[in-house]
Amino acid sequence: MPATHQIEADAPLASLLLITFNQQETVADAIRGALAQTWAPLEILISDDASADDTFAAAERCVRDYRGPHAVALYRNERNLGISAHLSALAARASGEMLFIAAGDDISRPERVERVMRDWLASGKRYDLVATDLQDIDAEGNTHGVLRVTDLDDYHGFDDWSGNRPHVVGAAHAWARRLFEEFGPIAPGIYGEDQIMTFRAIMSRGAHTLHEPLVQYRRGGLSRKRVWRTPADFVARIKLANINGAGETSQLVSDAEKLGVGGPMRALLAAKSARETYVSAMFDERSLGRKSALFAASKDVDFGFRFRMFIYATWPWLLSPFFFVKRHLRG
Repeated sequence: MPATHQIEADAPLASLLLITFNQQETVADAIRGALAQTWAPLEILISDDASADDTFAAAERCVRDYRGPHAVALYRNERNLGISAHLSALAARASGEMLFIAAGDDISRPERVERVMRDWLASGKRYDLVATDLQDIDAEGNTHGVLRVTDLDDYHGFDDWSGNRPHVVGAAHAWARRLFEEFGPIAPGIYGEDQIMTFRAIMSRGAHTLHEPLVQYRRGGLSRKRVWRTPADFVARIKLANINGAGETSQLVSDAEKLGVGGPMRALLAAKSARETYVSAMFDERSLGRKSALFAASKDVDFGFRFRMFIYATWPWLLSPFFFVKRHLRG
């Protein structure tokens, strides 16, 4: 679709929120995709989360000479906030009726905002969240297949969501601003906001899927499966994943309480919450005796999971032969 940038009478403002962190190699492509959007009026808010590399400098170069129709603002956090807090802070700065989420390692197609806005307006601004499919691209930018996400139109309440959690990718989401205002910021420490915002939308005015691949979703970005080369790396990953999981559980329960389904949500997430509480306590303990007592007492957690976490938290060096073989097999 050609970049027309024609501003129509009474067209609502849209905001594209592009968050970056240590993405100096890909952020220019992401910003070019944002600047090429055909919808107007559009504001583009780019924010770097205290990157340790040259991501912010690369972003500055991209926008320095921009003279197009979109309003562009560039921010840099003084300290790293993490995905959920960073995205919440940027959403609070936005003025658009619809907030489009973008990452510094993905590329929004030029027609992304326009296609979603026209679809949303045709519905009478009915939905609180619109998701689209994604185009799979590799680290070099070569395209592969289309990544289809769940048909969110089939979800009408808690029973639908809890019975079959949808497959969604936040990098291709747009939220109605009213949804963010009604529920408020996402709690810090969570690196996957997609399920939280989807749940909020389903339980409010509804969510919708537009089956068009409007975002090129890059393999090997921040969402990639990392390679852990030592037991210490592996343990750090477990701790980080548990912080994220516990944060998501807490946020979902908090949101469910606001919506009158706190009890069912706590029941649904009881096993998950028990695992997260166990992992946190196990890694916090220093005494072998207290670790052993915790292992024995946590009957609400699967035995195999309890045992693995006990080993990881107590004798992580037992994993050393596994990582030694893994490193040599990888060459």
